[in-house]
Amino acid sequence: MASGLYSQHLRDPKVRVARNLVMGIFLFFFAAVVLFPLVYMLAWSFGPAQEMSSGSYAIFPKTWSLDSYRYFFKSNQYSVKWLWNSFVVAAATVVSNVIFASMAGYAFAKIRFKGGTFLFFLILMAMMIPYQVTQVPLYILFVNKFKMTNTFAALILPGCVTSYNIFLSKQFFSGIPTSLIENAKVEGATQFRIFRSIILPLSKTVLAVMAINTFMGSWNTFFWPFLVTSLDSMYTIQVGLKTFKFANGTLLSPMMAGAAISALPMFVLFFSLQKYFLEGVTIGAVKG
Repeated sequence: MASGLYSQHLRDPKVRVARNLVMGIFLFFFAAVVLFPLVYMLAWSFGPAQEMSSGSYAIFPKTWSLDSYRYFFKSNQYSVKWLWNSFVVAAATVVSNVIFASMAGYAFAKIRFKGGTFLFFLILMAMMIPYQVTQVPLYILFVNKFKMTNTFAALILPGCVTSYNIFLSKQFFSGIPTSLIENAKVEGATQFRIFRSIILPLSKTVLAVMAINTFMGSWNTFFWPFLVTSLDSMYTIQVGLKTFKFANGTLLSPMMAGAAISALPMFVLFFSLQKYFLEGVTIGAVKG
């Protein structure tokens, strides 16, 4: 009886309108909180190209122009080089992850070998280690041991394959029927040919998700490139933006202009490949 009255109460048009209004207000509030940094960045990217102190910041600039974008490209001869460096590092990281992580995921999912379960357990443990913890041994290895400071190798090699991408591909490949592989073996196909001709064509979704996530992570990373580069010509765009920060002030608008330019590939990537972003939420949930 009580449940019937409650359901009838929910069907009341006034109650439904009030509920939707409250939900709309909450959603608008949270959307405003999330979008505010983006709006602030875009607004100040059209501000004046002059040094400012922290006390002179406001939500919106008093004057609007494209001077900051011109200043970003003309004030430093390496501005375009920073974007190119970021693209090279991100592209190389994507290619290496798609190749090596997918091969490792296939091996863990479909090839039985001694110690495979233990190795995969170690990979799962590696996923739990915070990113910052690994930076000290990597720095000692690449900078002190191999002397790779200011090289693309130092920027690319630490991220050429990640434990998360191995886990993601392994989970996806576990859902592919093993009978397909067994039939190919009967026909005399090698493991490499099975992987190339059968597995990869069926795995376009997971490979796209791996490529998207890896590109975004590599493009946006700051800490590791900051550690292994000291020359302006080797900076990535994220590290290059710090050159607009000085001891007593900041070139806020040119910095925001550079940040807006660096964010542009992410917007293009997201809106052109939304389908893969949404599919990527559930891929890791495939039961292996």
